[in-house]
Amino acid sequence: MMTSTTSPAANHTANDGKGILITGTAMQQLARICLEKGKDQVLRVGVRSGGCSGMSYTMDFVPSTEIEEGDQVYEYTATDGANFRVICDPKSLLYIYGMQLDFSTEMIGGGFNFTNPNASQTCGCGNSFAV
Repeated sequence: MMTSTTSPAANHTANDGKGILITGTAMQQLARICLEKGKDQVLRVGVRSGGCSGMSYTMDFVPSTEIEEGDQVYEYTATDGANFRVICDPKSLLYIYGMQLDFSTEMIGGGFNFTNPNASQTCGCGNSFAV
């Protein structure tokens, strides 16, 4: 019988079962950053033109007052009970629906990483894609 010394962290969807899939390690980092940023901060994810493959991902904490009409708002709860919200504009949602957000602690290529099932190609850095 094989046993593993590390158990895989659970992946999380928003509390309503929708939104992007966030890995356990990314949830830990996002919850920590959200606490550091202070109250009423939300994580805006999206896409914009540019990057090596034609489109690139955007991700930034913004004040909740910047939630715009038409934005999709997803509530996430980390395993430690911390709550945070992820928002996405409707145009970007077309490109990132079903995307997975992960976090790596590797020295090279570390940080937040996107895995997008809608991308026909991605660049080596993983920050841009084409559909």
